[in-house]
Amino acid sequence: MRILLVSQMYPGPGDPDLGVFVAQLERALADRGHEIQRAVLDSRAGGKTRHLTLARRARAAASSFRPDVVYAHFLFPAGLAASLASNVPLVVTAHGQDVRNIGAVPGVGTGTRWVVRRARAVVAVSQYLRGELEAKIPEARGKIEVVDCGVDLERFGPRPAPDGPTAFLCVGGLTERKNVLRLASAFERARGPGETLTFVGAGPLRSQLDGREALVVADPVPHGEIPDWIARAHVVCQPSLIEPFGQVLLEAMACGRSVVATRVGGPPELVVAGAGVLVDPTDEDALADALRCAAVLPCPNETACAAAAVHDVKVQARRIEAILERATQS
Repeated sequence: MRILLVSQMYPGPGDPDLGVFVAQLERALADRGHEIQRAVLDSRAGGKTRHLTLARRARAAASSFRPDVVYAHFLFPAGLAASLASNVPLVVTAHGQDVRNIGAVPGVGTGTRWVVRRARAVVAVSQYLRGELEAKIPEARGKIEVVDCGVDLERFGPRPAPDGPTAFLCVGGLTERKNVLRLASAFERARGPGETLTFVGAGPLRSQLDGREALVVADPVPHGEIPDWIARAHVVCQPSLIEPFGQVLLEAMACGRSVVATRVGGPPELVVAGAGVLVDPTDEDALADALRCAAVLPCPNETACAAAAVHDVKVQARRIEAILERATQS
């Protein structure tokens, strides 16, 4: 197939971590013999005009490339840009923020309804997100299939346990939604001698984390370095207030790391019994207990590895391929 990929998030020189899940799925589709042309934004810069830039790129690429199918990541604005770029079949993946913006950001609901009606198929990265989208856009019912972007098992494979006391790791934005302050407080209550908690990321709450005992705050790193950070930890934490999927959790589990994950959103679909601990993200006592419980799970954790293997990006690419092929035939 000739696939036009449209995304508002894609890794670029200045933002190498932007939309890495899109790029890895693209590579897996290309490895299956498909010809792919991109119309993407590979930088966070540009403000509101970046959406117009994406629309122009999508239209130009559709005109020159003549795809069999357009595959967009994010319902809005990428899905809207993709739907207006060409009359060929459209498939679009919802990732989370695009669904949360419906009803919260003016115009997003109207634009998303247009995209859903235009699309031959809609993909959601979790059953949780599927339910949220159907509740907000009833027209999506009957069109949604659940396929996440998968994990690259060649990059994220089992790693031996590091030496020393339990090392906890949290990768992601230092924001309220990621619940980093409550995680830090729970760790301070639960930590044993020599144990550490490392945050890798940036955000407005960094100043409230810097300088705390046994806490390390590191700047964001390219996605290619994440496996090494995971390898230096025993437990990876993502107790977000809401997490539509949980890509970091999946990558950590693939490396054989136990996880502490939020109960709210997609993580309960990933974290099977024995792979980690699910927790109410608003309950600091429960979070402290979860850290202690996760610390005594095996490292490497074979149960976590096996659970992650189900989400191999090569398997997910085959599933997306089938959806795209059906779209071209319907």
